[in-house]
Amino acid sequence: MKALTVTDVAAFELQEIAKPSPKKGEVLIKVAYVGVCGSDLPRYFDGGVHQFPQVLGHEFSGIVVETGDAVDLAKGTRVAVAPLVPCNECEQCRSGHPQLCLHYSFIGSRQQGAMAEYVIAPAENCLVVPKTLDLKIAATIEPLTVAIHGVERIRTKAGDKAVVLGAGTIGLMTVLALRARGVGEIIVVDLNEQKLKLAQKIGADLVVNPLKTNLDTYFEEHGLGTIVFETAGNHITQVQAVKYAARKAKVVFVGTSTHPVQFEAEEFELILRRELELTGSWMSYSAPFPGFEWHAALNYLAKGEIDTRPLITGIYSLEDQALPFEKMREKNSKEVKVLYEIGGEEQ
Repeated sequence: MKALTVTDVAAFELQEIAKPSPKKGEVLIKVAYVGVCGSDLPRYFDGGVHQFPQVLGHEFSGIVVETGDAVDLAKGTRVAVAPLVPCNECEQCRSGHPQLCLHYSFIGSRQQGAMAEYVIAPAENCLVVPKTLDLKIAATIEPLTVAIHGVERIRTKAGDKAVVLGAGTIGLMTVLALRARGVGEIIVVDLNEQKLKLAQKIGADLVVNPLKTNLDTYFEEHGLGTIVFETAGNHITQVQAVKYAARKAKVVFVGTSTHPVQFEAEEFELILRRELELTGSWMSYSAPFPGFEWHAALNYLAKGEIDTRPLITGIYSLEDQALPFEKMREKNSKEVKVLYEIGGEEQ
């Protein structure tokens, strides 16, 4: 089968590799669409994989074409797949926190991913996609679950003023999740004007570009957030998440940090003076596995209560190899969610 494989730092090869066979409890999926996640960029550009060669791809949809023993899914079932493979043995798994598994595997980083014609997945990881939902949209379920998990880390209430720092894929998915959740006002902060326009299109009430507007002045005039979501993983926005949180506000850190985060003493003291509630959000799973986040995301999309189509900014083929990665890495890139179309809708 055809697979796009990372063979070295910033090196892709479109290879012919053996098609895998499902074991007990597993299914073989013919991949329809697979998304490129921001976490895939360092896996490719920096060689951040556990070993070479590695097939990336953990946001995907497809059709079951073969099943192992002890599997209820029928051949021909349309599925979206949760990529985490928890050990189900450690204390975190046994206490209902698979996202904190101590010995997990992960489709697309620790085992073969979906940037290939076929991929293996545990049957319990598969969500049945109704025929009314395009497989293209089903491939966006995974990043939507990350946003839902972040929103559900805190208790929201009607009328909350939400500040979302970062208008990348997860930031925009957070806007969609917050709007579906029914909060009052959503303010999005980002440096990219195109992404801010997209944020408004999908439900943000206000958008702010720090290159054009002083944020301290803006929030002094418009009021601080009662709930704040840091989705950029930037050392600057991680400090801003505290600065622009109101008294008794809740702050959720979703973005993965890549630089040291430095607070001035008076900035850190805001956590105390305002009695802020800070929490982290890691991946998108809960018990029973894969979690309510996955069923909620599928339900939102199937019912049309959330529409991720505006976030899909590019569709490529495996023959394009690194092109979507390069597009995503461009300065002021307009790309949000890019997909490889492999089997597509008609298979």
